[in-house]
Amino acid sequence: MIDRAYCVLMARYNAWQNRQLFELLKPLHLAELTRDRGAFFGSILGTLNHLLWGDLLWMVRLDGGERPAGGIGDSTTLHPTLGAWDAARFRADGRIMAWADRLNAVDLTGDLSWYSGALGRHVTKPIAQCIVHMFNHQTHHRGQVHAMMTAAGLKGAVSDLVFMSEDA
Repeated sequence: MIDRAYCVLMARYNAWQNRQLFELLKPLHLAELTRDRGAFFGSILGTLNHLLWGDLLWMVRLDGGERPAGGIGDSTTLHPTLGAWDAARFRADGRIMAWADRLNAVDLTGDLSWYSGALGRHVTKPIAQCIVHMFNHQTHHRGQVHAMMTAAGLKGAVSDLVFMSEDA
């Protein structure tokens, strides 16, 4: 279904997108970043926090480590400022890229099992499907941020994968 090259490409894409978002959002005041814009996770910062929380949770399942605090309901408040989010995001993106770089074909086979707080039960799915979901989840929520930015009159990030430079 997927291979190491796919994971490396998507990890690079994720980091490139997050760097662009931070640069475009830096000029906004905290009140604008946290203003409820009617999105599922409320605000721009709330959505970015949820996305980071989700990435951290998936990485715990994929490479171990400490689970992020709280559940989905708490995920929007993971970091109170864009600067704090950016520092944590930078570390998480590095972790995702390092994980992808270390993958072997065997790491992408078999099942992944975990307890889902959202469903309230244990879940088992093919690991490749879980990895695709993680990267799709990132794109989905960045799309929501892009829509909020556009509605606020801001320039959105270039999000087309085919326009990512080789050094991104």
